[in-house]
Amino acid sequence: MTTNTDSYTRSQLGEFSSVVCFKAVIVGVEDTLGPDGAAVVFTRAGKVRGRDLVASLGLTGSNVPVEQLAGLLNQAIGRDGTRLAAVTGAYHEGENIVIETQDTVCSAGEAQGSDRKCTFTLGAVWGALEAVTGNLYLGEHTESVLRGGASDKFVFSPL
Repeated sequence: MTTNTDSYTRSQLGEFSSVVCFKAVIVGVEDTLGPDGAAVVFTRAGKVRGRDLVASLGLTGSNVPVEQLAGLLNQAIGRDGTRLAAVTGAYHEGENIVIETQDTVCSAGEAQGSDRKCTFTLGAVWGALEAVTGNLYLGEHTESVLRGGASDKFVFSPL
């Protein structure tokens, strides 16, 4: 993770804030824009974050093999990074690319059976994938830990 030394840093609290506070932002935006409008906003914001993250790691256009993406992304957004999500797998499924995550900030605090989608996390992984490969994809959250999945599974179909 890189930090711009010209920007304001929180001297007392550091870079991280509570999942509870982030979830309050999600719920507030959903209340204002509705679930579909909020999904568009958070997915797009995630894509920008993912693209910027890849740029900060010097991986833009690097075409890293898909099988290595999980480790690189997990280092940046997992336990040793920003803690957005643990990235546990990345692989090809036919022409699609699948990226699996666990412990996403989007699912935190949700009840089992919740219909919550991981829009920001999906967007971050999506933006990172497009920045690394230089290709465009259609991303979809297909399985959820909240609905019986072993992971939050994101499937990216080439456009």
